[in-house]
Amino acid sequence: MSRIAIIDLGTNTFHLLIAEISESKTVSLVYNETADIKLGEGSSKSSRISVSAFDRGIAALKKFKLRINEYKADKTIAAATSAIRTASNGQEFIEKAGLETGIEPIIIEGEREAELIYKGVKEASPLPETTLIMDIGGGSVEFIICNNEEIFWKKSYPIGAARMMERFHHSDPVSDTDSKAFIKFLDHNLADLMDELSNFKPLVLIGSAGAFETFAALADPPFFGSFEKPEYTFNLEEFKSIAEGIIKSNHDQRMEIAAIPEVRKDMIVIATLLTVYILNKSAVRALKLSAYSLKEGLLFNYLAKPRN
Repeated sequence: MSRIAIIDLGTNTFHLLIAEISESKTVSLVYNETADIKLGEGSSKSSRISVSAFDRGIAALKKFKLRINEYKADKTIAAATSAIRTASNGQEFIEKAGLETGIEPIIIEGEREAELIYKGVKEASPLPETTLIMDIGGGSVEFIICNNEEIFWKKSYPIGAARMMERFHHSDPVSDTDSKAFIKFLDHNLADLMDELSNFKPLVLIGSAGAFETFAALADPPFFGSFEKPEYTFNLEEFKSIAEGIIKSNHDQRMEIAAIPEVRKDMIVIATLLTVYILNKSAVRALKLSAYSLKEGLLFNYLAKPRN
């Protein structure tokens, strides 16, 4: 019996997962925590992690380290994604994290992030047919066209919800002008994705964690994505109604909705516009949530490696 700690250092949130692994490689969740950091706040203009965000990130890792020690994890794997890999002071953050917390994150590139998301998602739900996985992060969005046996195509785009909100969400509710500008931007920047969707014609869209957990909570208020309950299937018409409500809402209205976490009160609008765009531009006929994403992909990737 052993325990492993997995940390996902995302652009908006840091995630800690501690799992217990039996001799037969059965996995059970021991501890799970999410910290709202907004590490990428303002970075689209400065290309740097701000002083306040930097400090919030280090403080969160110190807290995570206490939990890792408390639960006696034998190994820690930490992965840093878009905000850190694109920031001019990202390496400085990695080094300070190692010195002050003993946690040494590894910066993973977007293509590797997509592979790990795929490994996590297919553990949550089998992929019997050609599927499009979409992971909307704060700094990047990963798209993976795949089935249960292989990845056909994958790509990471620097169009995460935090970046796009700063660029296209200038009024509240979001204006038609901003929405149209965002769609025009997507038409230009996702042209190769559109070609691949036309080629492979996935009929299922799986959104991994993040905004899709919020969509599921809005569709079914008792639902809470978890390690034990990692998937949810949407009614497409109901989702479209939820999406319309989010796009038309203002900040104060979203603040009153408990199902929308604090860190997503505004970014959920851009995430919704992007999801609706993909649904409209593809042949997708089914929409699902996978609560498993990068951190679970890191976990199952580790378990798949041969041991000495």
